[in-house]
Amino acid sequence: MTPALTAVEFFSAKLSFETDPADLAADRAAGASPLVVDVRSAEAWNQGHIPGALHMPNAELSERAAELGSDLDRAVVVYCWGPGCNGSTRAALTLASLGHTAVRELIGGFEYWAREGFLVESATGRHRRSPDPLTAPLHD
Repeated sequence: MTPALTAVEFFSAKLSFETDPADLAADRAAGASPLVVDVRSAEAWNQGHIPGALHMPNAELSERAAELGSDLDRAVVVYCWGPGCNGSTRAALTLASLGHTAVRELIGGFEYWAREGFLVESATGRHRRSPDPLTAPLHD
């Protein structure tokens, strides 16, 4: 019995549909401008979010997707709370179903963005926490 996909095909495809916090931060620092969409609740958004992200809760995403613009090939990165949440997977499926061809999921979500020490924005301003050594090892 031959598998439908080889391991190389599976993992290549997987990497084309997701990104991680470090890669997203590097893309943004290099001038890449993916649209970043937070699909969590208003309460979670107010607690903190990635600076520059758009807030479109999953329940509103289909109706508000036009706000992302008419370029369906533009890179879009969606995120939810963290690895225990499948909201970003649902959002990526919604956007792909609406014709977006370059949608990716932020693995680790907002939790790992914050844990890796990247800038966070909330009602109290912008801040960053010290990187968690289990997610972003300190370098000598």
